[in-house]
Amino acid sequence: MLFSLSLVFLVGLSTAAICRRIHLPRIIGMLVTGILLGPYVLDLLDSSILGISAELRKFALVIILIKAGLSLNLDDLKKVGRPAICMSFLPALFEISAFVLFAPAILGINRIEAAVMGAVLGAVSPAVVVPRMVTLMEQNWGTEKKIPQLILAGASLDDVFVIVLFTTFLGMAQGNGVHMLALAKIPISILLGLLTGALVGLFLSRLFELYYAHHELIRNSTKVIIILGISFFLLTVEEWLEGTVPFSGLLAIMSMSLVIAMRSVPSVAQRLREKYGKLWLAAELILFVLVGAAVDIRYTLDAGLEAVWMILLGLTFRSIGVWLCLLGTRLDFKERLYCVIAYLPKATVQAAIGSVPLSMGLPCGKLVLSVAVLSILITAPLGAIGMDLAYPHLLKKESPSDGQDSR
Repeated sequence: MLFSLSLVFLVGLSTAAICRRIHLPRIIGMLVTGILLGPYVLDLLDSSILGISAELRKFALVIILIKAGLSLNLDDLKKVGRPAICMSFLPALFEISAFVLFAPAILGINRIEAAVMGAVLGAVSPAVVVPRMVTLMEQNWGTEKKIPQLILAGASLDDVFVIVLFTTFLGMAQGNGVHMLALAKIPISILLGLLTGALVGLFLSRLFELYYAHHELIRNSTKVIIILGISFFLLTVEEWLEGTVPFSGLLAIMSMSLVIAMRSVPSVAQRLREKYGKLWLAAELILFVLVGAAVDIRYTLDAGLEAVWMILLGLTFRSIGVWLCLLGTRLDFKERLYCVIAYLPKATVQAAIGSVPLSMGLPCGKLVLSVAVLSILITAPLGAIGMDLAYPHLLKKESPSDGQDSR
């Protein structure tokens, strides 16, 4: 495993640096590294690290979600409330609808199988979107109109909605029918996650205050470890409650971090953000290289041009959904266009659930996995490049003095 980790870090850093040198996003080099080192090309990664790949990817996602929560501001979230709620489900619904309407004719599958495929592809990738939105907030790009906050909140809720829909459609494809209770789990999962995270955040912030008041100062590095430990526990609670009580551990983590940031001294919150930013440097490599390693490049050959057209059609419908969410907001044409671009990339969710229909023996399983792999290869670079190149041209940079007023 140690040799595999050395390859992940050293080769991943090298390819990321090469991509940066030729003005491409670092993520592309990391994904390519994972594909090349993974079991479907050179097979240089140890089976032990591949066996815990899902857990390692979740670990990396936890770090960036904590950093995102520490970077958010509750007042900002209140100001982007309605559009953020719409962005959490409407674009995904539009994309899934495109698959239900057109995939049977284009790919030769039935409506239920098309719904399963649409649900696999319907989620935006928080791993690609979240770190970029955090960077924009730190550099005050688009923050006057709360654009990064809007995208960050919507993208975080989007995954919960899509995964619940995927579970529902999967049950229908297996002949279990559709249950309204399954659909009711979506708002329950979101609310329980946000409420639990807020309560845990209040407890931790109070704990830190008590230690400070008694001159038993908890170092910020210790706080980082405590917050990480609680975050892992929240994900474990989600696993314990699976099938009984709907609960989103990832939303709980972001909610907890937001409350801690709100109740902490600004300088302390800033130092915590910086420490998690340093942790993200290593976690980013682990996340994207292992996402690339999960991509079976052979399946792209089976997908064909029809799958490419279907993916592009789904993205078109998705973009219409994003645009509708932004009607009635203060965003101008360029800013709305940036939101559309930010909602294009797919990676982590597709890598995580793309193989599930195949493992469950569904006739469409191999095709679903093929299209999921192809969507990662097309949209992750497309969305990452788009966001990295477009923000200086489509967003406005807020002056530091204005940014301080909003915090």
